[in-house]
Amino acid sequence: MQTSPAHAAAHDEREIETVEDFDATVSARGTLAGYRVQAVDLTDRTKELLTTDASGAVFLGCPMRKEAEAKLRADGALVFPPVPHLPFDPYRGHLYTPAELFASLDKGYERTPDALAYAWFQQTKADGDVYASMLRAVHDDSISDALDELLRGARVVGVMGGHAMARGTAAYDGAARLGRELSRSGFTVATGGGPGAMEAANLGAYAAPYEDAMLEKACELLAGSPSFSPSITDWAQRAFEVRDRWPKGNHSIGIPTWFYGHEPPNAFASHIAKYFANATREDGLLARSNAGVVFLPGAAGTVQEIFDNATPNYYESHGEPTPMVLVDREHWTERLPTWPLLRALARERSMESRIALVDRIEEAPEALKRLTH
Repeated sequence: MQTSPAHAAAHDEREIETVEDFDATVSARGTLAGYRVQAVDLTDRTKELLTTDASGAVFLGCPMRKEAEAKLRADGALVFPPVPHLPFDPYRGHLYTPAELFASLDKGYERTPDALAYAWFQQTKADGDVYASMLRAVHDDSISDALDELLRGARVVGVMGGHAMARGTAAYDGAARLGRELSRSGFTVATGGGPGAMEAANLGAYAAPYEDAMLEKACELLAGSPSFSPSITDWAQRAFEVRDRWPKGNHSIGIPTWFYGHEPPNAFASHIAKYFANATREDGLLARSNAGVVFLPGAAGTVQEIFDNATPNYYESHGEPTPMVLVDREHWTERLPTWPLLRALARERSMESRIALVDRIEEAPEALKRLTH
């Protein structure tokens, strides 16, 4: 069931996700009744909690003093306390930032929150612990909620492609130019958030406010660590060198997963919606690409994404079909002959006018615009 804009706005008005929002609500409304307070540290708001009605409110992972918690429960509020000793917050109200996931990178990638969350995932997945499964589900739902709030009203173009595309290659440079052109055209670029083609597109979006020469220099700098293997630390540090040198990049979205935890997230997506459940992540990425998807050369994962995208377009289950642009004719007709099947599926259906195959990355933005009208 889709949520109407009016219902979504009313829902958002009842959510409190920062201390500033909490203070403003208490000051303006004088009540917390019916509100949802999400991952806000309320340790220093004991007086307000003790003197404000909170009937029907829900507090998700909010640190607070015991007397405040007791009063809230007496009001009839639901209080879900923070979960100790986790490398992530299951109740978080906002998407991740690169700085947050890569904190402590100077001590080695294995010490970062991103790596620690992956290690926790691997351990609890092997244990089959139902409590851990619940925590993962709560986390992923919180991420989806934050992603929907961020993207409301945005024109999102997904860029899909393989993780194996190395920095310093013509293909990587081309994918970066694609991301830059899409961002400059007013689209929000969304990728799978990982290395390779995904990083290149996020890098291009980041470079959009700068002169063209900036992207060339950035690609040259990144080429010094062409892949996240053998050293994720070196690979990520190169990206942060670029960010430090050009600190005012444009925004874009990365939607990676700890399911593929051996692939780190890239540091050029300004907002990172990282999931534990890969199926939730893949479906969500495609469903939110409301202005179309560009598919760069990839392997099994990209082929799967093409048909994951084609299925709702075929049945029009999300409404009018969205544009699909496949890049590299040889790759998609000979190496992995996906295009003939996609074209056969689309024949005599409304999606037929919304698919295109182009030879070069440079042709993708124009094809996307053509399919939109």
